[in-house]
Amino acid sequence: MSLLRGFAALLAGWVAAFAVQASDAAAAPRVLRYSFPIAETGFDPAQINDLYSRYVTGHIFEGLYHYDHLARPFLVTPNTADGMPVVSDDFRTWTIRIKPGIYFTDDPAFKGRKRELVAQDYVYAWKRHYDPATKSPNYTTFAEEGVIGVDALREEALKNKTPFNYDREVEGLRAIDRYTIQYKMEKPRPRFIYTIAQGDLIGAVAREVVEAYGDQIMSHPVGTGPFRLGAWRRGSLIVLERNPGFRTVRYEDDVRPNADDAEGQALLQRFRGRTLPMLDRVEISIILVGQPRWLTFLNGQFDLLTVPLEFANVAAPNGKLAPNLAKQGVGLQRIVNTDRTLFYFNMEDRVVGGNAPEKVALRRAISLGTDVWREINLVRLGQGVPAQTIVAPGTWGYDPQLKTENSDYDPGRAKALLDLYGYVDRDGDGWREMPDGSPLELEYATQPDALSRQFDEIWKKGMDALGLRLKVIKGEWPEQLKMARAGQIMIWQVGYSASDPDVQSALLLLYGPGAGGQNLARFKNERFDEIYRLMQALPDGPERLALLREAQKIVTAYMPQKYSVHRVLTDLTQPWLSGYRRPLFGNQFWQYVDVDPARQPKAR
Repeated sequence: MSLLRGFAALLAGWVAAFAVQASDAAAAPRVLRYSFPIAETGFDPAQINDLYSRYVTGHIFEGLYHYDHLARPFLVTPNTADGMPVVSDDFRTWTIRIKPGIYFTDDPAFKGRKRELVAQDYVYAWKRHYDPATKSPNYTTFAEEGVIGVDALREEALKNKTPFNYDREVEGLRAIDRYTIQYKMEKPRPRFIYTIAQGDLIGAVAREVVEAYGDQIMSHPVGTGPFRLGAWRRGSLIVLERNPGFRTVRYEDDVRPNADDAEGQALLQRFRGRTLPMLDRVEISIILVGQPRWLTFLNGQFDLLTVPLEFANVAAPNGKLAPNLAKQGVGLQRIVNTDRTLFYFNMEDRVVGGNAPEKVALRRAISLGTDVWREINLVRLGQGVPAQTIVAPGTWGYDPQLKTENSDYDPGRAKALLDLYGYVDRDGDGWREMPDGSPLELEYATQPDALSRQFDEIWKKGMDALGLRLKVIKGEWPEQLKMARAGQIMIWQVGYSASDPDVQSALLLLYGPGAGGQNLARFKNERFDEIYRLMQALPDGPERLALLREAQKIVTAYMPQKYSVHRVLTDLTQPWLSGYRRPLFGNQFWQYVDVDPARQPKAR
C-alpha cells in the first residue's frame, strides 16, 4: 500500500513538474532569430531602397494593399484599405477607402494621445518622396506615376529654394475625407495597385513623428504595422517587437492559399483562429561572413537561414536536403528568385562611359570576357541560372527560352573588338591602353568578405586574359551605395530583387530621369526612355511585350549593365519554426510564422 502511495506521489510530482514546464513554455516569448548578410541603411521609407532595410520597414509601416502570404504566383489584397480600389475606366483615377479604427504605435511624438490612421497620412507619405530635402532615391519611381500636381510642388521648392509645401492640396493627391484618398494621374496607370502595395516605401507615415525626430528619423520608425522597432545597433543587431496596439487580424482573414496548394491549405487550417503577429519578437543579426551564419544555424541559434553559397551543396546536395539535416527535422525550400545580379558601368565615367563606338565596344568586350558559367559552377556551386536580360523570373515579360548576347562567353570576339577599336598594348607591358594611348585601368568596387573575393578573382582572371588591367576597390556596402548614387563608382556588382510582379520597376534601373537614384548606371537613351513611358500607360498585351523586347535589344546593344545570374535561393527552417514561405514580392512574412519556445534551444 505504501508502495502505491509512493508511486502516486511520484506521479503527482511528475504531473506538477510537467504542468510548470508547459506553463513556462506557454509564457516564454516567441522569438524569430535569423540574420542579414548585408548591413541595413536605416528605417525611413522615404530615404531607403536597399532590400534589407525594406524588410524591416515592410513590417513596421503599412501600405493600402499587400501581397497575400500564401497565394501563388501572387495576389494583391486589401491591407489598411477597406476593399479594392474604385478605378476609372481610363485607369487615371484611383479612389480608396481606408478602414477606420487603425492606430499608429504609441510614441512620444503623439504627446500621450492615440493617433488614428487617416487618409492624409498616405498623402504625406507620398509627398515626402518629392521633397528635395529628403533626397529620396525613389523619387523617380513615384514621379513616373504622373500623379497630377505633386511634381509642381517639388519644382517650386527647388526654384525658390524654399521648404516643400506639404500643406498645399493638389488635384492628383487628395484626402477626400478622413478615410478616403484619391489619386489622379496624367496618363493611364493600369498597374498602379502594385505601387500602392509597397508598404515598405510608401506605408502611412505620421507627419508629427517626422517633424519631432527631424534628421534622426532613420532610427525612429513609427507605423501602424504588426511590429515596432525595439532596439538597433547599426550594422550589428536589429530587434523588432510585437506592436501591442496592432489591430485584431486573424490568420484566416489575411491569407488565401490556392485550392490545389496542399501545403498552403494545411497552414491555413493549422493557424486558423490565431491572431497576427504570432511572434513576440524578431532578432536580426548582421553577419557578413557566410560560415558564422551557417554554424549558428547548425547550433540551433538561428531559426531560419538562407544558406550561404559556399554551403549550398552541403545543405542540399543535388537539390535535396542533406540526410543529417533531414534527420533533425530541418525544412528545405528552394526557388529561382525573382532577381538578377549584374554589374553596371557608370555611363558618365571617362573610361567605360558614353555611347561613342569605342566605349560601347569596350563594355561589350568586357561582357564577352566574363565567364558566367564559371561563376555559377565554381563560386555559386550551381545555385544560379544565367541571366539574359534585366527581366527577372516571375515578373511580366520573362521568357526562359530567350537568348541574348549578354550570356555569351567568347574571349576571342572580345579581343577582336578591343583590337578593332584601338584598345591595344602599345608599350609591350601586357596591358592594353586607351585608343589615344593613355593608360587604361578598370576600377571595380566590391566588399572585403571571402565570398566577394572569389567573385573578384574569377572576374580579374577574365579581364587579365583580355589584357585589361583591373583594380579592385574594397569597401562596406552602405558606403558604396552612397558613392554609387553620387556617380563615384566606375563598375559595381549588385543584386536587384523584383519589388512587384511587373517589369516596369526593372526598366527604371536604366530610365534616364532616374540617374543617380535607381539608375545607378546613369544610362540615358531617348528611345529607351520613350519605351519606358509608353509601357507605363499600356495594359499588358502584345503591344506592350513588343516594346519590352525592343528595350531589351537596346540594353544588349549598348551594354550599360552586364547581367550575370538569377539566383537559386535555399532556405532552411528549424523544426520549431512553422508557417514560413519566402515572399516573392513585398518582403513580408514575420507576422505569419510561429516559433515553439519549448523546442527552441535557449540562447547561449
